Amino acid sequence: QVQLVESGGGLVQAGDSLTLSCAVSGRTSSNCFMGWFRQAPGKEREFLAHITWSGGKTFYTNSVKGRFTISRDNAKNTVNLRMNRLQPDDTAVYYCGYRSVGTPEYEYWGQGTQVTVSS
Repeated sequence: QVQLVESGGGLVQAGDSLTLSCAVSGRTSSNCFMGWFRQAPGKEREFLAHITWSGGKTFYTNSVKGRFTISRDNAKNTVNLRMNRLQPDDTAVYYCGYRSVGTPEYEYWGQGTQVTVSS
């Protein structure tokens, strides 16, 4: 089992920045992807970015490329998402997920952290 706990959400104003953190524990493998997703009310869960745990390779969806940055801290076993120039459309519950390399679907999820951006 893998446990994921997100933190760092909150209420911010448009234009502000925020960093989310995902603490990873349990039976993890270095051969995995860690991803960030979000789900706004009435919408499906949306992929934002992922990072490979071992090599630190990143990938972003076009809508956040250049504005969000995913990173990992191997010593602290955390994966972070730095979000800049936040807009009201970024309001959502943000989730981190874990999947092993070779597995098509994310296997484990955190409980989510709410981000609300006021205009």
